[in-house]
Amino acid sequence: MGKYDFDAIIDRRGTGALKTDALTEFFGRGDLRALWVADMDFAVAPAIQHALSQRIEHPVYGYASVPQSYWNSITGWLKRRHGWQVNRDDITFVPGIVKGIGYVVNFFTRPGDAVLIQPPVYHPFRLVPEGNGRRLVENPLIPTGNGYRMDLAGLEKAMAEEKPRLMILCNPHNPVGIQWDEDTLCEVARLADKYGVIVISDEIHADLMLYGNRHVPFASVSDAAARVAITFGAPSKTFNIAGLVSSWCVIKNPELRDDFFKWLTVNEFNAPTFIAMQATECAYNQCEDWLDEMLQYIEGTIGAVETLVAELLPQVRVIRPQASFMIWLDCRGLGLDHDTLIDRFVNHAHLALNDGAMFGTQGSGFMRLNIGEPRTVVLDAIRALAAAVR
Repeated sequence: MGKYDFDAIIDRRGTGALKTDALTEFFGRGDLRALWVADMDFAVAPAIQHALSQRIEHPVYGYASVPQSYWNSITGWLKRRHGWQVNRDDITFVPGIVKGIGYVVNFFTRPGDAVLIQPPVYHPFRLVPEGNGRRLVENPLIPTGNGYRMDLAGLEKAMAEEKPRLMILCNPHNPVGIQWDEDTLCEVARLADKYGVIVISDEIHADLMLYGNRHVPFASVSDAAARVAITFGAPSKTFNIAGLVSSWCVIKNPELRDDFFKWLTVNEFNAPTFIAMQATECAYNQCEDWLDEMLQYIEGTIGAVETLVAELLPQVRVIRPQASFMIWLDCRGLGLDHDTLIDRFVNHAHLALNDGAMFGTQGSGFMRLNIGEPRTVVLDAIRALAAAVR
């Protein structure tokens, strides 16, 4: 038993949680185990709850200034955890990474411009450009025996022929959980620099590295990467504080950064709330031990899932993540068409997972399982699925 209790079952129903209180809206029924939305059902680190409680006790919630200590907590974390040197001028606040992607799409591109993505991938990478009238270009990942790899030849072909203004990179990759290696990221940077493509690097899962894997910040791999990169990150997934909306954006290249940061500032898109600042400082400065213990717990859950799936559902392949608390399940061995697969999960097993097809047509036959839960909840879900399949 560690310092923190990740086995505690916490009922979130009735708190306005998207994960539990929107089940009927998204799945047509509310009696499901909620294993979909990418937040965890673990209690936040006590230090965060204490810091917020102390601040909330003050009876005035007025406009907030941004202390230097807030920026120091982020840059110190990036240096300490990932070996990445970020200066104060390189960074600004954004109120959520998807919003940040929307800001970049609207500032750097015009309707009809091409935006490149690599499915199967986090669905807002498709929804945000398309919803803003941009043209989507896909360079699908190539399946391998234990995951996926980038199609770098296809990437160059797409950049040369389709001439995208932006590429959206997921690093580590969601939903697959891959941390791209340095050589791959260097080649992405070389191609982007060659063809004049700005690369948005979504690194929200960077702190959730598993099994001794190391996060490689895209902007750090080469001078070319630093020239083309717009990096987004946050403490939200790391410390289970997504509802507080505290994200950040790093741009090393002043030719990309200066006008964009000015635009964010004059429109007050980059003004953090005092609650976001309080939680971020506390998380990055005081809660690293909570994170390390949580990641050990997640690794134990992955192992338990692999064992139980092999025993009860040998037709399903568990793709072990290198990062994050999500598992990409290859369910094609069940021999079910995609609609029937979803029906088995929802209406027979009473489970709410993310439908793999939402990440692109390449995800058909797959499901994304959130294991940021007490282990008993996750294993009971596997047993329920096995019974439903039988």
